[in-house]
Amino acid sequence: MTADTDTSPKLYPVAGFRLGTACAGIKYPGRRDLVVMEMSPGSSCAAVFTRNAFCAAPVTLARQHLALMQVRYLLVNSGNANAGTGKRGLQDAHECCSLLGGQLGAPPETVLPFSTGVIGEPLPMEKMAAAIPEAIKGLCEDGWADSAQGILTTDTVPKAVSRQIQLDGHTVTITGMAKGAGMIRPDMATMLAFIATDAAMAPALLQDCLESAVARSFNRISVDGDTSTNDACVLVATGGSGLPVINRADSRYEQLSMAISEVCEQLARAIVRDGEGATKFVTVMVEQGATADECLQVAYTIAHSPLVKTALFAGDPNWGRILAAVGRSGLPGLDLAGIDIHLGKVCIIRGGEPAAEYTEAAGQAAMSGEEITIRVLLDRGAASEQIWTCDLTYDYVRINAEYRT
Repeated sequence: MTADTDTSPKLYPVAGFRLGTACAGIKYPGRRDLVVMEMSPGSSCAAVFTRNAFCAAPVTLARQHLALMQVRYLLVNSGNANAGTGKRGLQDAHECCSLLGGQLGAPPETVLPFSTGVIGEPLPMEKMAAAIPEAIKGLCEDGWADSAQGILTTDTVPKAVSRQIQLDGHTVTITGMAKGAGMIRPDMATMLAFIATDAAMAPALLQDCLESAVARSFNRISVDGDTSTNDACVLVATGGSGLPVINRADSRYEQLSMAISEVCEQLARAIVRDGEGATKFVTVMVEQGATADECLQVAYTIAHSPLVKTALFAGDPNWGRILAAVGRSGLPGLDLAGIDIHLGKVCIIRGGEPAAEYTEAAGQAAMSGEEITIRVLLDRGAASEQIWTCDLTYDYVRINAEYRT
């Protein structure tokens, strides 16, 4: 399955944000695998990172540099995660920032480093050092497409989205790119995302805007239930549109925040569609919960079940696996007599029992398409949540079995 067709649109440049790439040969020769991004002076930067306690060296350093609020550059490499590399990994991350800063006449603290790829192997610093000048030389505002290629690992397609909105007579642009296909269950998925807008916003409000967008997008997807050591999502506001600074009380904030959330959601869905070996795009909706948290608890239990995911791959309406997942989701006082379950428009369980009108043929038809919706009604309240996931296939096993060969 490929990513959304609308993730390959015209990618609008963002005034004040430049990107450049290079072929460092970190894992594959002749492949773009190093990206440098530069934001104009006065830009604001926000970021969220993995909650995996065993976070990678670049994540540790990026958090430290972000806190100093002096960020001007982002440096990304694919092919090597620089995770599980101990003190040497942290030293290498520092050195990468120094190498880029030295080329640009900037302190290393102005650089946020990001890495993705194989865990446990040292970063090839000679290759990094040789490629950084090439990436700097190529910096331009039209560098999004090449950069979206440069951050990929097991992805089969690049993922990039652009959106423009009108605010007080100004055209405001939001453009973003992401990578991710496996080790996807973000708790901020292996997932990196970089989004820029030419609106102007103070760092604290930009951080709130990003966290809100991530909660509704990247934190609502799962390919395999694994949370990476390297996850990060960055949002930059350059102010290049000329629109006055947006504040929280400003009606423009809601419009911009919604547009940024839409870009994040489109990128998140593209990650699931490009899940390693995936053939089905699955929406899991849980409604009538007592709280949003318990709706998510049920949804993720379904999405992470290997039995459910393999049934999805087979197109087999084995609804007993869904019912079992709901039952073991851990909700206190769950009354099975109140539960309804649907596959698309087909009701399979009503009041905790097989629906009288259900037929195997109808269930088969609901499971036959590339897009499937599983809908669970808990009869416990008014809360609802949805997440996106995919099936579990032979190719997922092959890709991950052969990942280091």
